[in-house]
Amino acid sequence: MVASARVKLLYVTRMRTNNSSGSDRIELMRTFVRIVESGSLSNAAAQMATTQPTISRRLQALEQQLGVKLILRTTHAMKLTDDGERCYAHARKLIEQWYALEDELRGAGDEPVGTLRVRAPHAFGQDQLIAPLTTYLKRYPEMSVDWMLNDRTPDFIAEDIDCAVHVGTLTDPNMVAVLLAEIPRIVIAAPSLLARHGAVGEVRDLATLPWLALSTFYRNEVTLHHDAEGETYQFGITPKLATDSLYALRNAVLSGLGAAISSSWMVQDDIAQGRLVNLLPQWRAKSLPVYLVYPYASYYPARLRKFMALIREVMPTVAGTRPPGGDWE
Repeated sequence: MVASARVKLLYVTRMRTNNSSGSDRIELMRTFVRIVESGSLSNAAAQMATTQPTISRRLQALEQQLGVKLILRTTHAMKLTDDGERCYAHARKLIEQWYALEDELRGAGDEPVGTLRVRAPHAFGQDQLIAPLTTYLKRYPEMSVDWMLNDRTPDFIAEDIDCAVHVGTLTDPNMVAVLLAEIPRIVIAAPSLLARHGAVGEVRDLATLPWLALSTFYRNEVTLHHDAEGETYQFGITPKLATDSLYALRNAVLSGLGAAISSSWMVQDDIAQGRLVNLLPQWRAKSLPVYLVYPYASYYPARLRKFMALIREVMPTVAGTRPPGGDWE
């Protein structure tokens, strides 16, 4: 054992000394941090896969060991005491030190174990991201993943999320964001729509069509760019349908309800089989950036470090994406 690891072990092991009731102090600290960050005892119980009475007993045990009141609770609210604020700050550091010590003593080459909690966009997360997720789980058989599909930006701390795959513009500058890839977007319509409204010969003809909107990325205005000539064309729309679901948008376009902008991966088979038409392929919407997002921390557990390394490696090769940096600004 190296000297630095021995010092850490002696320091952190003191925190694992059991009291007379057998409670593990690291576990009590971890429970307290989860209560604070999740916002309630019930949320902490759900995230730690236990019961609310168990969480309450752990909190009481920690308060008894420290001889102070950490949390003031009422029927509808929870507030940290001054001692609770200090305890929370120290507890987070102690837990990070403990996890860092475990990784150091196991060796950097050891496989990660435990559960990784990841938030991913609904459509992209159940289609294109399953391949890299499968690679991760096969590479590290001692790992499991909570794969949560939701298009909103998570509250990483309160929801106990390790990281998120985010498509589109970043909304939280306080997170670490690693650009992984880009998703090309194209203009699509069904042959039945073109039969009713006429063929599209030039870009200004697009404004005469009925439109559908993917409200996450565009709603009242369409902006397209010509790949070769560098021109930009912009026009307003009054969508017949606005949705936040890429699947719903695709199905509505297939029905002939209107034209739309879609991620190319979603409709490539429909185009190949003639169910949809890529209108004016030289005119495209700006590609969407794909980021891996996670909170700043002084220490990242092995399960997250390994996932970060793998997703950065494979994402630019996922079908329907391309390496970043090849789009117009």
